[in-house]
Amino acid sequence: MKLIIQIPCYNEEKTLELAYRDLPRHIDGIDTIEYLIINDGSKDGTVQKARELGFHHVVSFRRNKGLARGFLAGLDACLRLGADIIVNTDADNQYCGADIEKLVRPILEKKADMVIGERPIDETEHFSWKKKKFQHLGSWVVRVASHTDVPDAPSGFRAYSREAAMRMNVVNEYTYTLETIIQAGRSKMAVASVPIRTNPETRPSRLFSSMWRYMKRSASVIIRSTAMYRPLQFFCTIGAILFVLGLVVGIRFLVFFFLGEGNGHVQSLILTAVLLLIGFQTITLGLLGDTVAANRKLLEDVQYHVRKMDYDNNPADKTPDDE
Repeated sequence: MKLIIQIPCYNEEKTLELAYRDLPRHIDGIDTIEYLIINDGSKDGTVQKARELGFHHVVSFRRNKGLARGFLAGLDACLRLGADIIVNTDADNQYCGADIEKLVRPILEKKADMVIGERPIDETEHFSWKKKKFQHLGSWVVRVASHTDVPDAPSGFRAYSREAAMRMNVVNEYTYTLETIIQAGRSKMAVASVPIRTNPETRPSRLFSSMWRYMKRSASVIIRSTAMYRPLQFFCTIGAILFVLGLVVGIRFLVFFFLGEGNGHVQSLILTAVLLLIGFQTITLGLLGDTVAANRKLLEDVQYHVRKMDYDNNPADKTPDDE
């Protein structure tokens, strides 16, 4: 059983050693543990520092491509290197390395395909009150969208089985955390959460440079992922709301019409027609989207089998050092 711990890095020369020293060297049930960094176009000595520390593998981008692209490149490298379990953690030592054993245990026991670390958000001192509330709100929205029970959706501290990793796709370029949960829920993967500990803050979060910007981009990821993976539910809900609003306005017009006051409410009749038409078109869009989603699922199954043949039959001799 081989575990590879991947760490996305962007100018992490100062904190990488702290994260590396905290990583586990042995876990019961794991035969081999290897460490990999994804150098996302760092301009400092991150790569040199990683080699000095003893990281087994380095995947490098020539320019910064973002967290989502780096995450997928790491999965690809880990799968080619024969990983049975892949753990993703941060280079700023936000998460407690000893808790990696908690993450992999449900996968070793074949109880989960994907395990997410649940941070003690309310007890984390460097999280502002506003950030805590938004974290809880965002996680609730993701739970509703994904039909999972994940209490800490934005957590990047997570583990994937080999099978789960081969099925991962991330379309947005911002973050993988939310979309992969929605995808896992839609694909009926066994998703579990385990409580974890966090370390004191070593640097400000780069993903949270602005709370409102993060909320806006996260909302767009959730909406896009929901529309992509559950189009029938998404568009039919919107269409039904518009259709009902049109009926309400139409009934209001009929009431005035039968009271002999219809001439003064022609605008209501026009609004009724517009709402009913848009509602019907939105529902139709949901039906078409559901057909596209069915084809997407077939393509994902084909992609999975192609990946399986590729990774199993063509293992990497070494990790690609540049992309």
